[in-house]
Amino acid sequence: MTNNESFEIDPNVAVTVSELKKELRRLVELIVEESSIEDENEFRFMDCVEKANGILRDLKILNEGQKSNYRNQRNKNVNDNGGTTSCLDSSCPVEFRCPLSNELMRDPVIISSGQTYDRHMIQQWLKSGNRTCPRTQEVLSHTILTPNHLIKDLITQWCKNHHVQFPNPVRYSDEYPLVEADRSLFIDQINKLSSTLSDQKEAARTLRSLTKKTPSFRALFGESDEYIRQLLIPLSQFKSESVIDDDLHEDLITTLLNVSIHESNKKLVAETPMVIPVITDALRSGKIETRSNAAATLFTLSAIDSNKSLIGKTGALKPLFDLLEDGQPLAIKDVASAIFSLCMAHENRSRAVKDGAVRVLLDKIVNRVHVDESLAILAMLSSNRKAIEELGDFGAVSVLISLMKETNCEQNKENCIAIVYDVCYNDRRKWKEMRDEEKAYGTLSQLAQNGTSRAKRKAGGLLDRIRGSVNRTHTT
Repeated sequence: MTNNESFEIDPNVAVTVSELKKELRRLVELIVEESSIEDENEFRFMDCVEKANGILRDLKILNEGQKSNYRNQRNKNVNDNGGTTSCLDSSCPVEFRCPLSNELMRDPVIISSGQTYDRHMIQQWLKSGNRTCPRTQEVLSHTILTPNHLIKDLITQWCKNHHVQFPNPVRYSDEYPLVEADRSLFIDQINKLSSTLSDQKEAARTLRSLTKKTPSFRALFGESDEYIRQLLIPLSQFKSESVIDDDLHEDLITTLLNVSIHESNKKLVAETPMVIPVITDALRSGKIETRSNAAATLFTLSAIDSNKSLIGKTGALKPLFDLLEDGQPLAIKDVASAIFSLCMAHENRSRAVKDGAVRVLLDKIVNRVHVDESLAILAMLSSNRKAIEELGDFGAVSVLISLMKETNCEQNKENCIAIVYDVCYNDRRKWKEMRDEEKAYGTLSQLAQNGTSRAKRKAGGLLDRIRGSVNRTHTT
């Protein structure tokens, strides 16, 4: 800082700045002297340089903190009672302020040194290439940021008690370059997956956490399919030994899900030979959380069209329908989403029908369980001729008409009439059933008048066919 600064320096800080500058001046003089001396003094020279760099960083932090404090004192907020409150008034505990900005923390996080900072400030620090703790100058063992929920709760309560509006969080990106320590941590965990069961469990738990919190670790997996193969080593051992720890199984599958979320990883993950078979096995075994996350992984991977075909060819649809039939509430959304996405590929529709999809889906509708999801998938499958034949044989028309009359969901009505339309145009025996339904309840007329645009078209087409059939009967 210079003497021309337009803000007032805290006396205590001024003493610190003065002392730091004095020490910096001494170190610079030593550096100048040592730079022309022999090699045996190189260590002393580098030590002086390192210490000088540390002091410069401290001076920068103190400078920014004082400027921030001045700005906050100058820009106090007027509260509803006409008084003034400031996030940095004298009653605000210093523990609630970010050491980098001296402002009330919005999203406090803990770094590897154990110090707490506001997330957006420490991320700026890290993105600038710094890999030390701003307060302690300790080299960070990793750059993972852990939310400090305790401090955040205390800040929230303090704001409430002092009628201070809690500051809005600053938008930030979780992506930032990984440092060598992060890569070392990653490699260490990957290597542990080839070790003992206790090491495998620890590594799987750590990798699950890393890939959940930090997108950069997801991207790291995408650098080589070898990392993905190493991740699944314990599961290949399980296949030969016929036993695996449930928690280990869940952590590995969930890590695979986290890795698959990263857009650039989807193709690589799906095309790694053992991945889809491992996921398919997980759909059949393990805890329900494991099975649910396996289904979610297939859904995530199926975002790429080529992956839809690849997944379908490996026989993953059958265990998905088995899981759907089980009706586990925790898994149903992920399972239905995966099936729907995969069946967007025409070739997978015939596979789904072959795997018993029509019966499973119709049973769900009959029992009024997961109706929305089942109808949406069934409407997609009704473009398949074999599916239409099975729908007719299983009495789907009466089931769907009944549902149309009782549901208030326009999308469900639309899917019902679309399926009925396909079945009726494939099976002439169904026309009498539709004529009797229309004559007794006017179901098609109501839908043709009040349904969605697609439902109106389908209902209108059926009505035209029924009326045409009646007219032809009368004129013969």
